Amino acid sequence: MKRTSVKMILLVCAAIISVIFGVGVGSVYISPGDIFAILANHLFGVPLPETVSAVHSSMVMDLRLPRVLLAFCTGGALAVSGTVMQSVLKNPLASSYGLGVSAGAGLGASLVMVAGLSGGILGAFLLPAVSLSFGVATVFIVIGISSRIDRGLSNVTIILMGMIASLFFTAIMDMLATSSPENAQRINLWTLGSFSMRGWIGVRVLFPVTVLSLLVFLRYSTEMDIMTFGEEQAQALGVDVKKSKRFLTALVAVLTGTAVAFVGIIGFVDLIAPHVVRRFFGSSHRKVLPAAALFGGTFLVLCDLAARTLIPPREIPIGSITALLGAPFFVYIFFSGRKGR
Repeated sequence: MKRTSVKMILLVCAAIISVIFGVGVGSVYISPGDIFAILANHLFGVPLPETVSAVHSSMVMDLRLPRVLLAFCTGGALAVSGTVMQSVLKNPLASSYGLGVSAGAGLGASLVMVAGLSGGILGAFLLPAVSLSFGVATVFIVIGISSRIDRGLSNVTIILMGMIASLFFTAIMDMLATSSPENAQRINLWTLGSFSMRGWIGVRVLFPVTVLSLLVFLRYSTEMDIMTFGEEQAQALGVDVKKSKRFLTALVAVLTGTAVAFVGIIGFVDLIAPHVVRRFFGSSHRKVLPAAALFGGTFLVLCDLAARTLIPPREIPIGSITALLGAPFFVYIFFSGRKGR
């Protein structure tokens, strides 16, 4: 068996273990055997053992399992997005977060909250829809302005405009929070992300979007492999760099925007996962993309587990956990790149 296959199998096993661990650990411990019994009962109608209570069954199916699966899907989506952006923009520090997608999506969510439209059944669908629309629109604005400033649509221009858009939209969010004290806490919590009480709707939407996006990215894996060597080389080998860059960036916006629309802004996953995965799986995107999805999902499940168990009964915002791990990692990548020059 090839080393890559062994590594992928180990990564799949780690992902499964992290999900079981995430579902079982909490204020009430539920053993793996009980978890499988509850799943068998709901999926196949197998009677529950007498040792498993209905309360535990409801806790698993209504609270913990959807939360853990949403965390896994979100981590996978963000990790894949970061992998694509680092390849497309040929920058080890590039991410969908830095392009302004997260800030744009957060601004859309903040506007819905301030307008008082986030409650009830309508708000449950309106807030994610507006958030996603703003996130996607942000990327098109960034690309549109970048193409006017730089007809060659260089990577540096896109990254710079993304940073400007992110700072600008974050400033507007701060102003909205200040001008609406009754919504300030909700807006601030949104900017730090949370998987609490999200239910199954986020999983039902984000899972197919993540899988379909991953399949499309895999279709473009050869183009991304070539683009990592530079735009001139890619053009010489027949790759339409501008067209591919616009399409891949737009799809990254949709994927990231969908994730942010349901859980809020979570940074650094799209920075950490691609670098860790490339160290073990090399540079081929056909291997790196699925590995990044698995690693990102596993990473965020464990981060969420830490967020809700480190200081019980309080819950640490998931964005704070990823930032604590991501900030030193960012510094490490930055100075490692400087040493290599």
